[in-house]
Amino acid sequence: MRNERFAVVTGSSAGIGRAVAAALLEQGWQVVGLDRAAATLDHPCFEGRSVDLEQADAIAEALPGLLDCDALVHAAGIMRTAPLGSLDGVAFELMWRLHVAAASQLADGMVPAMAARGRGRVVLIGSRVSRGMAGRSQYAAVKAALVAMGRSWAAEVAARGVTVNVVSPAATRTAMLDDPGRAASAPRLPPRGRLIEPAEVAALVGFLLSDAAAAITGQDIQVCGGASLSG
Repeated sequence: MRNERFAVVTGSSAGIGRAVAAALLEQGWQVVGLDRAAATLDHPCFEGRSVDLEQADAIAEALPGLLDCDALVHAAGIMRTAPLGSLDGVAFELMWRLHVAAASQLADGMVPAMAARGRGRVVLIGSRVSRGMAGRSQYAAVKAALVAMGRSWAAEVAARGVTVNVVSPAATRTAMLDDPGRAASAPRLPPRGRLIEPAEVAALVGFLLSDAAAAITGQDIQVCGGASLSG
């Protein structure tokens, strides 16, 4: 018998996804984590499932066992950076598949079932970069697409008890900061004077999944340490 609340979290083996999964477990959720990497959480209410989220066939195979979820948090992602003149089409396609196509396929499978039950929560992990940043145009494009999709889905299901929001952090203390694929664009320290912690992002996600956040939908919420104050 599962807990009353059941969340699916992608990218649950590291970074923001892991922090979200851990926070939800502390709040009494049952969590299924989807990640290509091996699970790193050990909890009686956590189940890690190996799914290559870059592959539509792998997602399709996993979906039938997830349709009774109450919440979807899409945190899986990578960053590849390059300036004009050096843009990488393969990297762009990879980011699109993982950030956008995977979110679209998961939501298309899960959200109608949530709406039919009259309740549900979706949170997409975006980025402050979605507003545009030099050297990160391809990454910005996929994150901007998440915002557009999230707002569109929110409009479709707002009257049926499902909320859809985007949480967009500034530079966050995760292994992504050391990924060679983003070496062309170093992280920028927010005015707060330190990096955002994954647990801070997870705390906001946990609230958005709660009953208290039922009136919040279609929003792109910045967790930026003041970075958005200067544009």
